[in-house]
Amino acid sequence: MPRLAYGKPAVLEQPSLYLRILFENPDYVAVDKPAGFHVHPPEDQRHKIPRHRNCLALLRDQLGGNYIYPVHRLDGATTGVLFYAKTSEAASALAGQFKERKVQKTYYAVVRGWPEDQVIEKDLDGHPSKTWIRVIAKKEVPVKIGKSKFETARYAVIEAQPHTGRMHQIRRHLAGISHPLIGDTVYGDGPHNRYFRELGMPGLFLRSARTQVPELGLDVTAGWRGSWHKAWDWFGLCPLINSIS
Repeated sequence: MPRLAYGKPAVLEQPSLYLRILFENPDYVAVDKPAGFHVHPPEDQRHKIPRHRNCLALLRDQLGGNYIYPVHRLDGATTGVLFYAKTSEAASALAGQFKERKVQKTYYAVVRGWPEDQVIEKDLDGHPSKTWIRVIAKKEVPVKIGKSKFETARYAVIEAQPHTGRMHQIRRHLAGISHPLIGDTVYGDGPHNRYFRELGMPGLFLRSARTQVPELGLDVTAGWRGSWHKAWDWFGLCPLINSIS
């Protein structure tokens, strides 16, 4: 039976840093990736990252020095469920599931404006790309943001499921329909990002909340951390009722 390990939480001070383990069995381990951490060192050796921001190195140490294999990626600013494999065979099996699009990934995000439930189909980098989104909650505040012509600002919490895996897919798709992610410094809206920071909710609001791999019997959820706790309160929601736990 898989061993569920919820033990040590992430501690961001050096040198005692631990990643929160969400799931572990003889083949795989899933962690709750913090914001600002990298899945593994950059492939381009000209770009260096500190060891204390390298999830691969941190988790290897945390598991007693045993070699582990990265099998998928999350952006540096994105948080949530991140899988590693313990053997090359397990890595190949899970990587194959991602390649064949048999992995269901559920993200939650806060966006500018009020989008409609929809499937966004827009090529990215010359490849067909598709993201399904569903609105969870909406909020309008009596605040004029930046140079907006409107005297109020609208925001929404959405659930997003990417059906393909392009780089920055969710971020780019949402920006493409004029509903960028809050906290996105690349594709987002600076004045709205600043407003959320002033409210005490910094960071990119994109969380990999659940990853399911039915053929391998994997189903892992991440729960909530950081700015998300305040965001749920701000929208007047309970995450246990309005979304996955």
